[in-house]
Amino acid sequence: MKPYDNLVFDVGHVLMSYRIPAMLDDYGLTAEEKERFSRAVFMSPYWMELDYERISFEEIVDKFVEGDPGMEEAIRWFFSHMEYMHVGRTGIWKQVRKLKEKGYRIYLLSNYGREMFRLHTEGADFMQLLDGKVISYEIHEIKPNPPIYEELFRRYSLDPSRCLFFDDRPENVEGSRACGMDAVQVTSEEQLAGLLDQLLEDRWEN
Repeated sequence: MKPYDNLVFDVGHVLMSYRIPAMLDDYGLTAEEKERFSRAVFMSPYWMELDYERISFEEIVDKFVEGDPGMEEAIRWFFSHMEYMHVGRTGIWKQVRKLKEKGYRIYLLSNYGREMFRLHTEGADFMQLLDGKVISYEIHEIKPNPPIYEELFRRYSLDPSRCLFFDDRPENVEGSRACGMDAVQVTSEEQLAGLLDQLLEDRWEN
């Protein structure tokens, strides 16, 4: 008997990797400019709003620019070229396909804004395997807050005890467990591949 019926995946650093530093190199930022960019964007309180999407994407980008008007050109270039940001973990996708063929149902549960999610998952093989998904922009809630996990269970009538969740952030793993869904923190592509092999070979030990 399989230990779970449903496998739930985050996207970032689980099914996808990112090349954000390389993008800033592509644009030609110096080390000092990269620090300024990071302060204006990644350290901004509006960075999390990309996932909540309680205000529009354009408004969020404007807020980043307000944080450092001198970086406006780089900021607007970055957010108009998000299709260069992601790197697919195609080996993991093949394992997910095999797990689907083995009888597992496959779900996504991820913090993502609408446009970035569209660009990053367009053409990704795993999207054809899904039995369902809950993405934060859809309900304006993010992990690790309980409502986003509960929405997954409600929307697809899932028993949390029959689900296993893979996420890279410890707080999201703890949030999952608090809602009754087993979870594993993904620390690398190689570690995740090993875990999925365990499921494929019916030797789950984690």
